[in-house]
Amino acid sequence: MVEAKRDMPGQIPVPEAMKGKEIESYSFDNEGIPVSVRILYRKGEFVPHYEMSVRGLSEGTKLVLNTLKGELITNVKLEITEIMDQKRREEVRAKFDAKAMSLLTKHFPSLSDETKSVLSSYLIQNTLGLGELEAPLHDEHLEEVAINSSTDPVWVYHKKYGWCRTNIALKNEESIYDYAAMIGRKVGKQINILNPLMDAHLGSGERVNATLAPISSFGNTITIRKFSKNPWTIPYLVELNCISPNVAALIWLCIQNEMSLLVSGGTGSGKTSFLNAISCLIPANHRIISIEDTRELTLPSFLQWVPMVTREPNAEGKGEITMLDLLANALRQRPDRIIVGEVRKQREAEILFEAMHTGHAVYATLHADNAAQTVQRLTNAPINVPKQMIDALSGIVVQYRHRRFNIRRTLEFAEVQKGGDPNVLYRWDVKSDKVMEANKMVTLAATLSLYAGLTQKEIDQDVEDKSEIIKWMVKRNHKDVNTVGEIVSRYYVNPDEVLSAAKKNSEWSTVYK
Repeated sequence: MVEAKRDMPGQIPVPEAMKGKEIESYSFDNEGIPVSVRILYRKGEFVPHYEMSVRGLSEGTKLVLNTLKGELITNVKLEITEIMDQKRREEVRAKFDAKAMSLLTKHFPSLSDETKSVLSSYLIQNTLGLGELEAPLHDEHLEEVAINSSTDPVWVYHKKYGWCRTNIALKNEESIYDYAAMIGRKVGKQINILNPLMDAHLGSGERVNATLAPISSFGNTITIRKFSKNPWTIPYLVELNCISPNVAALIWLCIQNEMSLLVSGGTGSGKTSFLNAISCLIPANHRIISIEDTRELTLPSFLQWVPMVTREPNAEGKGEITMLDLLANALRQRPDRIIVGEVRKQREAEILFEAMHTGHAVYATLHADNAAQTVQRLTNAPINVPKQMIDALSGIVVQYRHRRFNIRRTLEFAEVQKGGDPNVLYRWDVKSDKVMEANKMVTLAATLSLYAGLTQKEIDQDVEDKSEIIKWMVKRNHKDVNTVGEIVSRYYVNPDEVLSAAKKNSEWSTVYK
């Protein structure tokens, strides 16, 4: 029940008894630096505090290390091309690590190798990386890291507690600008008074937005949306109660039979994460082309997958590669499946639906709050796809982020009827926190009957079988991208074997060797 979630920390005003108390603590590894985190509430404040610390790394030690930073940069000779090349990141880091260890041995001969290794990592992160921001970027519990100005502490968005104020602060506006400029240089972008807005990404995939004052009134800003190291999969979504096994199984059936789906929802609702989850259900013998503004998708390593990204023009306005360019090019690469990060413009949508009409299975995301609004957005300005083309789309999945309870749910799953109108089959009920059946399947059943020869009884049985397999993957903790991909691919080859393993609750490693 959602009502029960009202006692979850951070979702409603905190009881007096909780204020000033630690509610959770944990540790994580930041590239060899052990980091401890405490989440606590302070009296008189309305948001949780995210307090981060590194044992043995006092402010005095940091000052000493910062004096060594200049010596480290002077001693390691690197070309700018080496620093900018993400493929040589480990090579560059190894050079800095060797020289940092040498400097630490010279200045602190009595330190243990373990301590020197930690201090070396700190030096490198403050020389090549984002300094104080590196630690929160390595915390898998966080989704966002935000700098609002030098007068405000850094904020983070915690998966469990929502927005939290941290004990990290940047000393001045220049340091924020320096971080933004460094991020931009590494991907060939500039941010300055003439260009005070920048969209970029880190080498590890995190999306970055930066703004400069006076465009942002209180000061310079940086917002980093973290790239998940462990991408969402269908079993993970089911475990989080984001979607029910039955609805997930029906979506799996649609993907198995090459039906095109659109994932819609508001900002931060989990559209791209859901797109990643359903992409793991694509058969291994299909060729996949993905098109994104920034690489976010992670598919099973054994799939035939060609990821492509757009490119902005250079300072002279040349060299731009748009979503439209990549879409048109993708159709010449003999794809079986096309995955598009987000549809925004008319021509993109037209090519997308053209691809569906020519027999390609397409999966994409769109900003819309429900299935009906999704169709409205597609058929009105600025996208303006003729409504008679919409029925090439088989289904619409709507993702929803409930900010008050800090949860994400699949709000609706709708089939698209002849003529383009949506028929919502399942809808999330907020009171029970369950996905409930809203209407009977009509168009999907007819399509599955026509192209897969399935009767309604066979469709129901197939969904039940797939639901059983999904629940087994959850129970057995088979949730990572490659394992889910292996199980799904094996199911396409031998469904009885996988279903039998699910019913026996067998460990996958003993079934598939």
